[in-house]
Amino acid sequence: MKRNVSLAEISDGRLYGRNDMVKADCHGCGGCSDCCRGMGKSVILDPYDVYRLETGLGKGFEALLQEGAAELNVVDGCILPNLSMSGQEEACVFLDGHGRCGIHEFRPGICRLFPLGRYYQDGDYKYILQTHECSAGNRSKVKVSKWIDTPQQEKYHEFICRWHSLLNELEALVGDCGDEAVAKQANMALLKIFYMAEYGTGQDFYVQFWERYMRFKEALQEITDSRDL
Repeated sequence: MKRNVSLAEISDGRLYGRNDMVKADCHGCGGCSDCCRGMGKSVILDPYDVYRLETGLGKGFEALLQEGAAELNVVDGCILPNLSMSGQEEACVFLDGHGRCGIHEFRPGICRLFPLGRYYQDGDYKYILQTHECSAGNRSKVKVSKWIDTPQQEKYHEFICRWHSLLNELEALVGDCGDEAVAKQANMALLKIFYMAEYGTGQDFYVQFWERYMRFKEALQEITDSRDL
């Protein structure tokens, strides 16, 4: 989800790498859970998030949709899934009665980042510290790589860059084509290839992602070629 704001408006103005220290550690939150409520449709799920959820919960993405744990919405012209919020407080569906995350070990990447965010530039990205998002006032410094708590971080970084680029490509196609049928066809291909087809949870995610990436690129090319006929 793109935000057309300056770094000064939302962050401390610094850009961080994986090996930098950042004041983000809120010491387990102590059951605060403010960041798990009222998030609307902002906890968008990428393919790696879905892979982790399928592995951790032992169920496929379609089951998550049917059970109301996830939903589909339009984000910058692309149809993408996000975690659902429920009740008057709009709490994450995986938040338990004690204000703790029920999927903490395999929580989505956006949750792992918070209160950090990503700043994309020239096909790459750095991390930013969002200054108005977390209400905790006693945060201490922690290494970025430790905070995001994700294995194989070089591969993960490459995946995030490529996924971001792919969504930009899809957004441009949908925005330029002026054809609802083409836009729907492209979005359906994205959903079917990267989300609806279950991942082999005992297999390396990145091998599966790159295979699906090539299939989607081919599908996108076919859609573009058919539009130009």
